[in-house]
Amino acid sequence: MSEVESLINIPVEHCSNIFGQFDEYAKVIEKTLKVTIIVRDSSVKVIGAEAAVQRASGVLNYLYELSKRGNQITRQNVDYSIAQSFEEKADSLIEIDSDTVCRTIAGRPIKPKTFGQKEYVDAIRDKMIVFGVGPAGTGKTYLAMAMAINAFKNNEVNKIILTRPAIEAGEKLGFLPGDLQSKVDPYLRPLYDALFQIMGAESFNANMEKGLIEVAPLAYMRGRTLDNAFIILDEAQNTTPAQMKMFLTRIGFGSKVVVTGDMTQKDLSRDTVSGLEIATKVLSKVEEIAFIKLTNKDVVRHPLVQKIVKAYEDYEENQAKAAKRREARKGSQTGRRKN
Repeated sequence: MSEVESLINIPVEHCSNIFGQFDEYAKVIEKTLKVTIIVRDSSVKVIGAEAAVQRASGVLNYLYELSKRGNQITRQNVDYSIAQSFEEKADSLIEIDSDTVCRTIAGRPIKPKTFGQKEYVDAIRDKMIVFGVGPAGTGKTYLAMAMAINAFKNNEVNKIILTRPAIEAGEKLGFLPGDLQSKVDPYLRPLYDALFQIMGAESFNANMEKGLIEVAPLAYMRGRTLDNAFIILDEAQNTTPAQMKMFLTRIGFGSKVVVTGDMTQKDLSRDTVSGLEIATKVLSKVEEIAFIKLTNKDVVRHPLVQKIVKAYEDYEENQAKAAKRREARKGSQTGRRKN
């Protein structure tokens, strides 16, 4: 197979950002796309098969554009752009970077980083209720939190309400000391962490004291009507069908709701059906409600997390297939015995 070359001009000041420490990112691109990258000052030469060179050039141009916009290039940016290059979508990735939801207290922009996250953010803007379902690390809660804080700052809502079911993650914690708030705080800690990072502790505490931000277990929602609020229900896979119905019927005028969950991480007892699973079936045809399914491709944590999520998905899929085969064998054996 004949090789071709492509020359790309990337200013020296962007090279360390694009190629990573010790050329880590360049090596990933070379290994995955089967190309050779040679850098001489601002001239970057890509050598390999024509299709591979086109993909690699698209990836490098995208990373250069990100760097020009002031972004710190991460391994996630590199891996995702390589994956999209096989689907010929690398050129349209820059549209995602143009969408800034808000900024953290340190000034860092919060943006969707994948097509799935972009679809999720757009759905939150357009729909009254959005279900974001997907594995850990896909930004479900963090992006919803950013959208809530942005709506609050723009006076689109008067209040932010963050809630999650207080269920132990597969282990008994025993007696927790302190008042009622102290007892439920451990379950709500991930929500506090995101708020502190985006708003800052001082702003969060001031709005918390005024009652404009409320972080509470799901049980506190019973009997209330929530008007002009941005409400996030996190870890919704741990709700029962009754709890989910109770929550969704609390919504009042001027409110927006985001429900997040991961069906692979249920902490309910084995014989309890998840309220998130039932809601997905019951409400799928309601026009004002959007269901966004995020996948392992949308994981934006350490690259190893994406591999872990994919490995578990493959394992669970194989287990389900094996269970079906066992059921089929049982059925055929029962049929033979009857005959």
